[in-house]
Amino acid sequence: MTTQIFLASTLYGTATLAAALDAGRFAPAGRRVLLVSNNAVTPETTPAVDAMPGFERLRDRFDDVVSWNETVFPHHPGGWAPRRDDVPMWERYLRLAWGLGDDDVSLAVESIQVNPALGVAQIFPDAPVTVYADGLMSYGPTRNKIDPLVGTRVERLLHLDLVPGLRPLLLTEFGVEPELVPTEAFTRVLAELDRTGAGLPEVEAPALLLGQYLSALGILSADEEEDLHVRMLEGAVGLGHERVVFKPHPTAPARFARTLEREADRLGVGLTVVGTPVLAEVLYQRMRPALVIGCFSTALLTASRLYGLPVARVGTETLLERLTPYENSNRVPVTVVDALLPEPADAAAVTEGRPGTDPESLAALVRAVGFVMQPRILPELRPEAEEYLRGRLDARTWRYFRKRRLTSLGLPGGIPERLAFLPRSAAARTVVRRARAIRRSVKR
Repeated sequence: MTTQIFLASTLYGTATLAAALDAGRFAPAGRRVLLVSNNAVTPETTPAVDAMPGFERLRDRFDDVVSWNETVFPHHPGGWAPRRDDVPMWERYLRLAWGLGDDDVSLAVESIQVNPALGVAQIFPDAPVTVYADGLMSYGPTRNKIDPLVGTRVERLLHLDLVPGLRPLLLTEFGVEPELVPTEAFTRVLAELDRTGAGLPEVEAPALLLGQYLSALGILSADEEEDLHVRMLEGAVGLGHERVVFKPHPTAPARFARTLEREADRLGVGLTVVGTPVLAEVLYQRMRPALVIGCFSTALLTASRLYGLPVARVGTETLLERLTPYENSNRVPVTVVDALLPEPADAAAVTEGRPGTDPESLAALVRAVGFVMQPRILPELRPEAEEYLRGRLDARTWRYFRKRRLTSLGLPGGIPERLAFLPRSAAARTVVRRARAIRRSVKR
């Protein structure tokens, strides 16, 4: 018998899996187990997927639900992985604890390049792996090099068609083919969640602000994130909206909402804060917002692509400057949103839903950014990146690249082309190191 194990850390990801199952994207199996992982910084204070409103509507796709947090307690799911010598012991333990016996096991996981997905894949070394994407990161390159013993077992990448015409870069170094989860299946699953979330405010056609809690990722400070929310509010007011709803990130501090409330009073608009942790898509169906504003949340694309709602982005240009290192995995999601969606100041583009760039140009941009992020993982993209940088670098597209990064890779846009050999010259690097050493000694 075959047992399929599905690892999920978000309700959005669980909904993606449910849609894939409904659409027949997984072969029949004797048993299906949902392995729930709560990856919050403090899991003890944050509800896990199976405790969130709406989960009960998705539960019937799985025979059993087990907790990865309980399995690896007291370790945090994001910080623990089995030692290589302990893998056989862990596999025997999990087969006993989860009643797997001698079943063949197949895995469906998200974010294969990090734990807990990587650890689970290592524990079942013979299991074929499906990677599913629940957001925009699938369009970017793999975050870091994956052990070939894991990467070569990945058979496919399931993803939603959030940006039609854009092909994911994730796991292409292993020849993994992307496979679409049908949009119709996903929207049907989301429709099942429409009536979930008791106590949600009843507001018709508001401007909906989406919080992401970027300060927890170290991208912005808490004060800067509060200012970002205020800019969203001001953008909505500038477009003529007088009813505003703020959906904070489930783990964000209450101070973010209080700051917005004070600003809404100053601007003379009504503000409602959503206190129930539900998917933004539930609010789309319940409230039918007249506008959705966010930074680079995947929910902006589902609002536009799946529900035909007007959307606007705020703060992406700042984030493109702040993301460090350059290969930060959020860079491609920010790039996609920045390139596609308008700012609130462009009222006509917001109202008409006019994309900021065409699919071909966006694909070329993403592949160029992907190479600059991960040149060792995707060396075959170098010619495309060079062509893009030679022909399309202008006042608009420079924001997606950094001169120092281009210089270090010997790419157009860095140092003058006649000196492009220098970053790759061992002799040049030796001279630079000696010069720096002399300068430091002189300063002492």
